[in-house]
Amino acid sequence: MSEQDFGFRIDTRLEGELGRTGVIRTPHGEIETPAFIVVGTQATVKAVLPEAIRELGAQAVLANAYHLYLQPGADIVDQAGGLGTFMNWPGPTFTDSGGYQVMSLGAGFKKVLVMDASRVGDDDVIAEGRERLAHVDDDGVTFKSHLNGSMHRFTPEVSMQVQHQLGADIIFAFDELTTLMNTRAYQEESLERTRRWAERCLVEHRRLTDERAGKPYQALFGVLQGAQYEDLRRKAARDLGAMELAGQRFDGFGIGGALEKENLGTIVGWVAEELPEDKPRHLLGISEPDDFFAAIANGADTFDCVQPSRVGRKAAVYTADGRFNVTNAANRRNFNPIQEVCDCYTCAHYTRAYLHHLFKAKESVAGTLATIHNERFTVRLVDDIRASIRSGEFKAFRDEFLGRFYAMRR
Repeated sequence: MSEQDFGFRIDTRLEGELGRTGVIRTPHGEIETPAFIVVGTQATVKAVLPEAIRELGAQAVLANAYHLYLQPGADIVDQAGGLGTFMNWPGPTFTDSGGYQVMSLGAGFKKVLVMDASRVGDDDVIAEGRERLAHVDDDGVTFKSHLNGSMHRFTPEVSMQVQHQLGADIIFAFDELTTLMNTRAYQEESLERTRRWAERCLVEHRRLTDERAGKPYQALFGVLQGAQYEDLRRKAARDLGAMELAGQRFDGFGIGGALEKENLGTIVGWVAEELPEDKPRHLLGISEPDDFFAAIANGADTFDCVQPSRVGRKAAVYTADGRFNVTNAANRRNFNPIQEVCDCYTCAHYTRAYLHHLFKAKESVAGTLATIHNERFTVRLVDDIRASIRSGEFKAFRDEFLGRFYAMRR
């Protein structure tokens, strides 16, 4: 297959905003946008079968190159026929570059890299009581496996090689993640490093695409950094938007890096104004309702986040009236579903009282049922936002939904 097997078209525009609806075409199917991409980090959504993820309406899944490189190995996934075949997922797939995990785990954190804008000036961010497991230089990153302590090296070329073996439909360029605590000088240095890495990713992607002719085409997205600095974000967007090497341009763009929640929409808007309009934009790592509305209005097309499954495994579930913990005492004898009008498998068959019991008894199926509900809630919300743009009712839907969801916080 060739580059012609990937494409993006815009169908509807959000009046007075940068938002739009559209369709991303991949070798394994289409993705209607805006869309939430469910995260299956290690080629699985934790505790949930791929068949269930398909049934709850997910259009695509995202796996992590760092984790699959370490276990089971990208060569094994390649030999299995690629990520989709390996995990029995028939639709479109994404893999991120591994850069986030290299940096966050390398700094001693677990899943979330600390972001504290009040501590600007710290260019050596390390979790308390932990050692640095990753070291960045201009060529790449040397890191120690969080699994067994073995040493590894990721460069832009290695990231491309790993992701080509994994075989996802959409892959991301290798970038350096910074934090809000890094100095302005370091943000500038890092942005230039990420720009040079993006060039190397384009060249290696072209080489591997030609070398692996006959395989489904993999679209390469460039990743935009720049923290909360408008000039740096816009520069990154201009640089990567115009970049072309070895006859290869980026097929889309990922918006990543350090930002505070209240600035999310503004930052997405900055880059959307600079990027080519005919390329899809993926916002990495968000899943809260207010973030969706802000990002979509400002031009983001797809999103991914582990949050729905992560909090679900800890008994937190989403409803139209906000998020609550099903292990609260009030649910012990509540024989209603998590949400009366929900069409997910969990709400159709199980009660809050049953989930309360499962979590209290520490039964693993508790996390499965809560995750199914949370992923369905999140996928459906973005689907509904897409429908509201098409019908011209985005603002009314946003105000009604957010007013109800966050009412208890006021």
